[in-house]
Amino acid sequence: MNYLIPANTKRGQLILGWFRPFDLYLFGMGILITFILIAFLPLTNVWVTILCLAPAAVTGFLVMPVPYYHNMLVIIIEGYQFLTNRQKYIWKGWCYRNGDVIKKNRKIKRK
Repeated sequence: MNYLIPANTKRGQLILGWFRPFDLYLFGMGILITFILIAFLPLTNVWVTILCLAPAAVTGFLVMPVPYYHNMLVIIIEGYQFLTNRQKYIWKGWCYRNGDVIKKNRKIKRK
């Protein structure tokens, strides 16, 4: 009754084995914005051309597959969450009792 799970089972849930639906929406929006900018802006200057192509280039970079991660967007999100959502671990060892610190060498007052 031992089951062997292949390493690429997660890829079977992705579109074409690489993309989540959000990745395709993001890249599609970048391409759409690029086409709109190309249609309405005159491409006479190099900087205007770079500006028009920037949305497709940036979203293409974000959904580009990366080894050991899903894509660049996942790496950026995980890095942001690691730096901003740090958990605070409260250590309760042998020197704590019900949240109060036990003092080791208590002096007993004699009357």
